[in-house]
Amino acid sequence: MTIEEICQRAYENKYITAKLGTVEKDRLIIRAAHDLVKNTDLILQANQKDVHNGETNGLSLGLLDRLKLTEERIKGVAAGMEQVAALHDPVGDVTRMWKRPNGLMIGQKKVPMGVIGVIYEARPNVTADVFSLCFKTGNTVILRGGSAAANTNKAIVDSLHESLLSENLSEDCVLYIEDTSHESVNEFMKMDKYVDLLIPRGGAGLIRSVVENSTIPVIETGTGNCHIYVDEYADIDMALRITDNAKTQRIGVCNAAESLVVHEKIAPVFLPKLAELFKGRVELFADASAMKYLVDSHEATDEDFGREYLDYKMSVKTVKSLDEAISHINHYNTGHSEAIITENYTNAQRFLDEIDAACVYVNASTRFTDGNEFGFGAEIGISTQKLHARGPMGLEALLSTKYIIYGNGQIRE
Repeated sequence: MTIEEICQRAYENKYITAKLGTVEKDRLIIRAAHDLVKNTDLILQANQKDVHNGETNGLSLGLLDRLKLTEERIKGVAAGMEQVAALHDPVGDVTRMWKRPNGLMIGQKKVPMGVIGVIYEARPNVTADVFSLCFKTGNTVILRGGSAAANTNKAIVDSLHESLLSENLSEDCVLYIEDTSHESVNEFMKMDKYVDLLIPRGGAGLIRSVVENSTIPVIETGTGNCHIYVDEYADIDMALRITDNAKTQRIGVCNAAESLVVHEKIAPVFLPKLAELFKGRVELFADASAMKYLVDSHEATDEDFGREYLDYKMSVKTVKSLDEAISHINHYNTGHSEAIITENYTNAQRFLDEIDAACVYVNASTRFTDGNEFGFGAEIGISTQKLHARGPMGLEALLSTKYIIYGNGQIRE
């Protein structure tokens, strides 16, 4: 099929998907989760081909981590789908209703977007996550994954189609663009006649390209230059534990911490302990003040402070005050997730109020910025923009609204 034919099929199917009831949708999502686990061997065989190709082509450690599936990761994806099925179905909710002086009753009702397109890179888990969220909200979805995960994505979509057919539902509820050429993605971005919303998930280059070139409305999911700020009133052990988790648990994800900001009063105690903790594990790029306490660190450039490494690397900046910390973070961050480690309530509240980001934490790891961790079951991405949706996007972010008006013969004078 051509790109336009795929989009036409999705457009024709969207009214069918929108009419499905909650019971039908939940039954299918649970069936799809079970089939995903049942088809684990086939999916892993496809994934091994993609990982091998990625290693051969020099894919970075971070992208390889995102690309690789295991039996446990597939079970985790399936569990997320089941959580989506268990959530309240928001489609059709009337959020408010009011009466006008002329007797008209006006309400606002939640409705599906229609056709949602998702362009993503080496993240095969996105294939199943996005489908479950879009299907639950009565949307038809078109997936366009990257070449690095082509075999895995196809195997997962085949499993989803198997589930749909087993429930006597159309395969067109989820359509997949197999052509991974730049030409195909450029053509897809121009299909505003058929596609209602486009969501990019991937690196800065992909997101920028979609935002700049799409004629379809876009929700921008941002890259993650996430910061940990260790305040002068921080608990040292807590700060070490959180920094280690935020940086090293998974290096290839957008909620991993890439930058560390440390108050100069706590730096002489905290930074040597951090150097010991990260020795042989994390490469540090620090300012002159921090380098005094960090053995084998490198001098940081301005680019280092703004970089999403997706690697065992981290920038370190010392500051003289909370004001300087907030200013530094707001200058270099990508609007994703920022954390302060402090025992001072006033400083914690100021950080929450003044940091400009989708998610702001006090005494917790940035790794929690995730749809599943927020109780959404799964996520379609982390929005770093401020229109319509911000932060982890679950079911509510995939809905629009319409006004419903009840009258009894009123005419406008």
